[in-house]
Amino acid sequence: MRELDQKLLDFGISESFDENDYYVSKSNYFAKNIIEAWPKWEKKIVNLTGDKYSGKTHLSNIFKKKSNALYLYSKNIDDKILKKIKLSNNIIIEDLDESFDEKLLYSLFNLVEQDNKYLLISSKKPIDTMKFTLPDLLSRLKNCIIANIEQPDDELIYAIILKSFSDRQIKLDNKIIDYIIKRIARSYSKMHEFIYKIDELSLKKRKSINFKIIKEIIN
Repeated sequence: MRELDQKLLDFGISESFDENDYYVSKSNYFAKNIIEAWPKWEKKIVNLTGDKYSGKTHLSNIFKKKSNALYLYSKNIDDKILKKIKLSNNIIIEDLDESFDEKLLYSLFNLVEQDNKYLLISSKKPIDTMKFTLPDLLSRLKNCIIANIEQPDDELIYAIILKSFSDRQIKLDNKIIDYIIKRIARSYSKMHEFIYKIDELSLKKRKSINFKIIKEIIN
């Protein structure tokens, strides 16, 4: 574990996956609505897509709590785990990519359909655009709901920045927050990078956060 990561844990700064902590805007409204709509999904398989740090894991955990789903990381899934999946009515596969075994994925899809289960798959890109080649699998991929989390709008950026500072017990003037929102790049990775640098300065270097430091980080 990196030194700063350990410090964040020591200071009690950890990620909350509580539904009340998930802020909804136009960027993620459809994805959040799909999770709330369960079990009244039009299809049994939902693919939750979006960039890293876009909140896919947060939504997956909300679904887990809502449906008592079996939570699996794609890299840990093999043929042996199919028996465990068969015993679960709802399944989450986190962080699927094109390296996943096609035949195994096809078997999972068949299992979900045959046993009337629900499957939530999270991935950075939609699964129907991944470079899979198995013909039977390709036809199955068309029978999924694709719920994409768009790049953050100003409303969502404000909520994320405000909560991040609040979690860290950092109080900033509204003028500084407005300055950040107007200038920070509209991407989840850039926001994460910005927040990480704030942590680095406030914890590792033990510097108080002021307007000058904010400007240095953004520029």
